Amino acid sequence: MSKITLGNESIVGSLTPSNKKSYKVTNRIQEGKKPLYAVVFNFLDARFFDVFVTAGGNRITLYNCLGDGAISALQSYADEDKEESFYTVSWACGVNGNPYVAAGGVKGIIRVIDVNTETIHKSLVGHGDSVNEIRTQPLKPQLVITASKDESVRLWNVETGICILIFAGAGGHRYEVLSVDFHPSDIYRFASCGMDTTVKIWSMKEFWTYVEKSFTWTDDPSKFPTKFVQFPVFTASVHTNYVDCNRWFGDFILSKSVDNEILLWEPQLKENSPGEGTSDVLLRYPVPMCDIWFIKFSCDLHLSSVAIGNQDGKIYVWDLKTCPPVLITKLSHNQSKMVIRQTAMSVDGSTILACCEDGTIWRWDVITK
Repeated sequence: MSKITLGNESIVGSLTPSNKKSYKVTNRIQEGKKPLYAVVFNFLDARFFDVFVTAGGNRITLYNCLGDGAISALQSYADEDKEESFYTVSWACGVNGNPYVAAGGVKGIIRVIDVNTETIHKSLVGHGDSVNEIRTQPLKPQLVITASKDESVRLWNVETGICILIFAGAGGHRYEVLSVDFHPSDIYRFASCGMDTTVKIWSMKEFWTYVEKSFTWTDDPSKFPTKFVQFPVFTASVHTNYVDCNRWFGDFILSKSVDNEILLWEPQLKENSPGEGTSDVLLRYPVPMCDIWFIKFSCDLHLSSVAIGNQDGKIYVWDLKTCPPVLITKLSHNQSKMVIRQTAMSVDGSTILACCEDGTIWRWDVITK
């Protein structure tokens, strides 16, 4: 278990907006009556940077962000199980470059949809309970990791439908896993966090032969020798409550709990003693009225800024390139009053989307001076 180092006080950002960027509402869509839990831009394929996907109820919908604030619906997938409620969705891609979306939720089954053919490519079955988050390996986008209520994280090959590795057991999470994220440059590493208040860093380096084997496996996927990984390389206790979103920021980690703030901290691993090390919390980004779980933040592709919604339908946009932290702007609209479950920043941060508890999608665009 990591210790929090004392002596270095973390720096808290001011909630007075600098307004160095301003945004205006350019669109609002009422997708349906069910809450929307996820909204994600496609950062994997430059041809589709303006395309985003939403998840809520038993439905996955793809849209295109057009100029002048317009949004056009491209396609929609309704799960055959009316009781399904999708909580998460991620872009992925086949070995031949086909765009996929992978979605999961209350039923614990991950549907991999081939966007070109508008059909289910694979259904990934294995989790024993709901799936809270899916993330794609940006360096090898056939690989996704899934965080589940069943206390495990699983690594899958969406091309072949194989469950490669299961991260659970003696050193694993002790309650629902709520968020996962691949390291941006170290292909073997990812972080996970959950209701047990910890953030864990895992390494796949020892097991990479299983990953390679998953691409050439021709037998039934259920016969693949899936490997259990019981111990992370690091466990951090920088929060004291549920941790529902974590993202890498270089070798640092951005994570948020239900304590009205996002933390930026540095995991300092001890090379020769796995699992041990210290956590140095460097910066704190306050987010008022954000003390319920399952509110996720997002960044632009270059990690210049972070956007997060709250319970009141407001969005806080923080600059990630400044110290002390600077609040770029606070976005509010008199008709946006519902919980914002997730935001999505476009590649360059000029558009911010928000999906809400009342089934609405809001689009904000930067005001060009």
